[in-house]
Amino acid sequence: MDTRPKVSSLLNRMANYTNLTQGAKEHEEAENITEGKKKPTKTMLTAISMSAIATNGVVPAGGSYFMISRALGPEFGGAVGLCFYLGTTFAAAMYILGAIEIFLVYIVPRAAIFRSDDALKESAAMLNNMRVYGTAFLILMVLVVFIGVRYVNKFASLFLACVIVSILAIYAGAIKSSFAPPHFPVCMLGNRTLSSRHLDVCSKTKDVNNMTMPSKLWGFFCNSSQFFNATCDEYFVHNNVTSIQGIPGLASGIITENLWSNYLPKDEIIEKPSAKSSDVLGNLNHEYVLADITTSFTLLVGIFFPSVTGIMAGSNRSGDLKDAQKSIPIGTILAILTTSFVYLSNVVLFGACIEGVVLRDKFGDAVKGNLVVGTLSWPSPWVIVIGSFFSTCGAGLQSLTGAPRLLQAIAKDNIIPFLRVFGHSKANGEPTWALLLTAAIAELGILIASLDLVAPILSMFFLMCYLFVNLACALQTLLRTPNWRPRFRYYHWALSFMGMSICLALMFISSWYYAIVAMVIAGMIYKYIEYQGAEKEWGDGIRGLSLSAARFALLRLEEGPPHTKNWRPQLLVLLKLDEDLHVKHPRLLTFASQLKAGKGLTIVGSVIVGNFLENYGEALAAEQTIKHLMEAEKVKGFCQLVVAAKLKEGISHLIQSCGLGGMKHNTVVMGWPNGWRQSEDARAWKTFIGTVRVTTAAHLALLVAKNVSFFPSNVEPFSEGNIDVWWIVHDGGMLMLLPFLLKQHKVWRKCSIRIFTVAQLEDNSIQMKKDLATFLYHLRIEAEVEVVEMHDSDISAYTYERTLMMEQRSQMLRHMRLSKTERDREAQLVKDRNSMLRLTSIGSDEDEETETYQEKVHMTWTKDKYMATRGQKVKSVEGFQDLLNMRPDQSNVRRMHTAVKLNEVIVNKSHEAKLVLLNMPGPPRNPEGDENCILPVKVPTGKKSMFAMRQGNG
Repeated sequence: MDTRPKVSSLLNRMANYTNLTQGAKEHEEAENITEGKKKPTKTMLTAISMSAIATNGVVPAGGSYFMISRALGPEFGGAVGLCFYLGTTFAAAMYILGAIEIFLVYIVPRAAIFRSDDALKESAAMLNNMRVYGTAFLILMVLVVFIGVRYVNKFASLFLACVIVSILAIYAGAIKSSFAPPHFPVCMLGNRTLSSRHLDVCSKTKDVNNMTMPSKLWGFFCNSSQFFNATCDEYFVHNNVTSIQGIPGLASGIITENLWSNYLPKDEIIEKPSAKSSDVLGNLNHEYVLADITTSFTLLVGIFFPSVTGIMAGSNRSGDLKDAQKSIPIGTILAILTTSFVYLSNVVLFGACIEGVVLRDKFGDAVKGNLVVGTLSWPSPWVIVIGSFFSTCGAGLQSLTGAPRLLQAIAKDNIIPFLRVFGHSKANGEPTWALLLTAAIAELGILIASLDLVAPILSMFFLMCYLFVNLACALQTLLRTPNWRPRFRYYHWALSFMGMSICLALMFISSWYYAIVAMVIAGMIYKYIEYQGAEKEWGDGIRGLSLSAARFALLRLEEGPPHTKNWRPQLLVLLKLDEDLHVKHPRLLTFASQLKAGKGLTIVGSVIVGNFLENYGEALAAEQTIKHLMEAEKVKGFCQLVVAAKLKEGISHLIQSCGLGGMKHNTVVMGWPNGWRQSEDARAWKTFIGTVRVTTAAHLALLVAKNVSFFPSNVEPFSEGNIDVWWIVHDGGMLMLLPFLLKQHKVWRKCSIRIFTVAQLEDNSIQMKKDLATFLYHLRIEAEVEVVEMHDSDISAYTYERTLMMEQRSQMLRHMRLSKTERDREAQLVKDRNSMLRLTSIGSDEDEETETYQEKVHMTWTKDKYMATRGQKVKSVEGFQDLLNMRPDQSNVRRMHTAVKLNEVIVNKSHEAKLVLLNMPGPPRNPEGDENCILPVKVPTGKKSMFAMRQGNG
């Protein structure tokens, strides 16, 4: 029965897809009220990028995190999302601290719990007051958010009304100042600004009962309160005390004086450049108004930037929006346009109405601590005070509403396991646990208590989020992915790239050390998510970028072969599987892991004999098994499985076709065919020889491991020992490279390298040793060098006779092409014929060579059988004995008994080595000599491995 849905029902579900969380529909009706509460950024660039991403599909809860993670992947999304969450949370702390400062300084100063008459301790007492009241305000706001976001939206209407009234009051006051400026005197000594907090009058003297008496100002600058016999400050003597209007008004022309920047170092006296002053220095008096910090453009950007971090306010609550694709672009762009006009117009009005010395007076010392903007506004300063208070409270509520939803979205994606608990919510959709964590982190910001310390922290996190929003848009645009189809058309990758560059520049302009700290935090989160293995496939741009970069790199590799300086073994590891699809020699992967250490290319290949259509499931299961083993052995590479009718053909296909373009293997790793003599199937050694031939034909290097099961694991480092290299044939130095690469791994790091080479009778052993040492010096490889001399006289009679016996058997088998049973019978005949030569030696492999089977073999050799086999004429049954008496090929005898003798020398010299590496001869050109290729190689005693290597021409 077909259970697929009808087209009509499918289309209905797609059209009515909702991204709202459970219980969130109750918040929809109040969303329109809060849209106008968002704040702008300095430019529209990030808003344009965010609008493009937001209109490219459904944006569920998580807003900016969802956009970044789906565009750049879970690692970037999680790292930037968490940083943005921390920024939003610290923003809540900053807004609460701002509200408390307004409350304690301008609304109810008597509510301060901690007080101090000492001016130096006054600031510390104020910070303690902000900590206590800030904590109380935080608890109150968390309770409001906990009850439900609908109540936050109801408060938002009140807050928004207060903000609008405050803005209108400033415009009204600026207009009124053009014809009736407010009375706002500032006391000046010469061109220097005086603090009015401790002054009784703004003059050097005062009239008391018709008598001229020294004022408090006189006492601050002179050492006596009497007119006569008093020593006064030189600057005080030569300059007059005057009073200027702090708010001269819109028609005063003061804007020409405030138009240009005038940055001051810390503790510099704030002066009015246009005022008259005598050219004397005088002493620094604490009654002057001083710059509290060294000001600069970068510092002011860092202080001002938190006021424009509301660009993401709407996107953070995307899960509560009815149509996020429509609301986010329109709401964000309109909010930026509106508030940008408000900010810029206020800056111009302040510069046109207010004296520069008042604007630079951070704490209002020159105006007795009065709120300058409140004095400018009309009809009352309380409009600004109340509006500012409610504005900061509303911004704090918005941050406490958006931050938990952002954390909940991250937790639900399950890319950071320990955050999983914060993905739960109440029945109405409120993220309770996330809200509690947000409150705890915000409390840390409140305990810091200093706005100047909190502001740079959140600025870095916000800027980092904006940077990656721009990067996501630029990347998706440049990659031209098929799914990138945003409804918002007014974007361009160049604008996004410009926005990204500006964000990065602002991070370091504002505070380079905070920028580095923020990047380190994000980097640690990124690596944690990567380490935990966030196996999320979201079709992100980073994956698309990786594919594009890989394509570009592969095309570059096709331009020519790699230079010898860049050459390293790129491995194709051939694994053999048993009947249960388990790997027979997993330590081959251990060797690959230690040799490669994650560098270069490693391909692990295997062959399943059968039909692809029938064995496809087995192939998938075997591939998963190999991948798990690769992960366990820390092999970073690829797995390639081939289903072929014959094993030999499958291996040939792997050697020919593995890799892509210039990223192909140059070295084949395989195991020695153990037990090939006991096997009844000749394919055991024929497959091995065939692989050697295919590798040679492909001009690839070949590494053959014997006793690989004894190879040390990755957790078994050697504290000492040797890696012996028997350099028999010049191979361009690859045999020297292998131990060097192995020593980079912790298992072999403490082992020493010994290089052995063989000298013949006509060679100069001393000169060979010097030459080899020079060669190693040029290769920059530290190793001990030893030259082994082998002369004809070293070859014993036994060695020659034993080699002769092996060559006789090889010739006999080549001529007769006998079956397996017949070969066993004839091997026994050869053994019997040479039984008098049975000797024992270190290098003897006779037990394996002459091993026979217990079963009885009955064979009758006939003329017909021989003629049918070879197609030749044999006159009598004695032809078989003639084959036994054939004269062997002397060149083969010579090569074979040299190999046997060399094997004895290797055993003698390297019996204590941890690993033995030696050259492997190539297969004979004539396939009829394959039997000679599979001579037994005796491994030195002990549980150690040996690798025979053959260098290819590639």
